Amino acid sequence: MDQKTPNGILIVDKPKGITSHDVVDVVRRLLKVRKVGHAGTLDPIATGVLVILVGKATKKSNLLMNNDKIYEVQMKLGITTDTGDAFGKVIKVSKMQKFDRDLIEKAIISFRGEIKQLIPMFSAAKFKGRSLYKWARKGIIVPRKVHTVIIKDISIKEISPPDVTFSVLCSKGTYIRQLCIDIGERLECGAHMTGLRRIKAGDFHISCAIELEKLKSMTRDKLYEVLMK
Repeated sequence: MDQKTPNGILIVDKPKGITSHDVVDVVRRLLKVRKVGHAGTLDPIATGVLVILVGKATKKSNLLMNNDKIYEVQMKLGITTDTGDAFGKVIKVSKMQKFDRDLIEKAIISFRGEIKQLIPMFSAAKFKGRSLYKWARKGIIVPRKVHTVIIKDISIKEISPPDVTFSVLCSKGTYIRQLCIDIGERLECGAHMTGLRRIKAGDFHISCAIELEKLKSMTRDKLYEVLMK
């Protein structure tokens, strides 16, 4: 590979608390190249597989974003936040005193298949050229679309009320925070996402991902070596 013009794909294990664009900036700085992007945003609360595209590989962005994703999800029942996740302000606490495990499982499993989702305000989707989360941070609720997504599989990992862990195999465009909100509404107790980890994006698995701190410690030559052509 010509080290003056790096091209390829990096699979990064994004840490919690930073944006996908922050990771892009790190890679851009490390490789000293401007043409860097990603295939599929991860929220700051999320960790896991982030597909970073370098150089000519950025042309594959739309193709790669169409791939299915697998997530591990942590959700808390009984508490609703304004963002739909643990970073938000609590706006409602359920008076429900007992959580029925069977009802919880049935509610979650009921989302298998083709479903309609309202695009959440705290997302990277745009309205009038500006990301929805930027409108939301100003306290402005704007019109949003309802779109169709497919939950190809959803399975319970652990139910320890009010905390629930489950995995999701879903189509592109699925908002997991909205899925948690919808599950809470179906159970009539409210819910929010407390953790999210992307295990797989298309053919790229977490086992192939490089932690961001490890990436930062690599020499430039080593970075060129780990770039997938």
